[in-house]
Amino acid sequence: MRHRAGVVLVLVLAALLGGCARPEPRPVPATPQSTQARPTPTPTPAERLPGFVVLTDVDPRIHADIRYATPHNFVGRPITGYHEPLCLLTRQAAEALRRVQDAALAGGHSLKVYDCYRPQPAVDDFVAWSKRPGEQQTKAEFYPDVAKNRLFAEGYIGAPTAHSRGSTMDLTLVEEPPASQPPYRVGQPLVACTAPHGQRFADNSIDMGTGFDCFDSRAHTADARITGTPRDNRRLLQRLMTDAGFVNYDREWWHYSLRDEPYPDTFFAAPVARSSVG
Repeated sequence: MRHRAGVVLVLVLAALLGGCARPEPRPVPATPQSTQARPTPTPTPAERLPGFVVLTDVDPRIHADIRYATPHNFVGRPITGYHEPLCLLTRQAAEALRRVQDAALAGGHSLKVYDCYRPQPAVDDFVAWSKRPGEQQTKAEFYPDVAKNRLFAEGYIGAPTAHSRGSTMDLTLVEEPPASQPPYRVGQPLVACTAPHGQRFADNSIDMGTGFDCFDSRAHTADARITGTPRDNRRLLQRLMTDAGFVNYDREWWHYSLRDEPYPDTFFAAPVARSSVG
């Protein structure tokens, strides 16, 4: 699909990482990307994301906790390209999430999104961070048992990422109405994302067995060590999302892509900001 809105580039960064990066799988089979890296332009205010919407404009009932616009993420600071704490998605993905929200509310739950559209400069930021071994201030929470230099190779971070196509999101379920969530304070003691629900960061998500962005095999959706209520909660989220046309990335219980996404081969660079929505 071609369009005239903004400068859009497909950028494969696996070559930059010496072949260690592994892109996230697509929800349907696709032709492999070219391995020739091309420069990513710096987004300008004139860039737009054609056919994208702000999720809360489509469904204000859905909660948001956009972690990459804050310091509470695996890098430990706001990520390049996140100008506002918004969930931007293609309209098709947002409308499908509204159907998920209807079904979730019928069972006493609500959706909460952690990340949606992710601009290519944010992915570049992740790649640059991965090459600085001294920056590991959040390791104790997000990747306590995985070496930083293995995060791309083991599929916990993808470059390129389906998020940059605009129909992928990271999300969870919360009770409705949701419990309060204490604010994250930079410098506070960190607890492993694999710790029990009552010990790790007090996210108001229902118990999914690990925290969000937990780079550990226990975050794999069907990991056999996750049993009881957390297993049931993952299955509930998966059923709700699958029924609405989404496909799960099996290494992350929180990661879903719209099966029939409108831009399957396009990776966008415009920042996460209301002004980018066109």
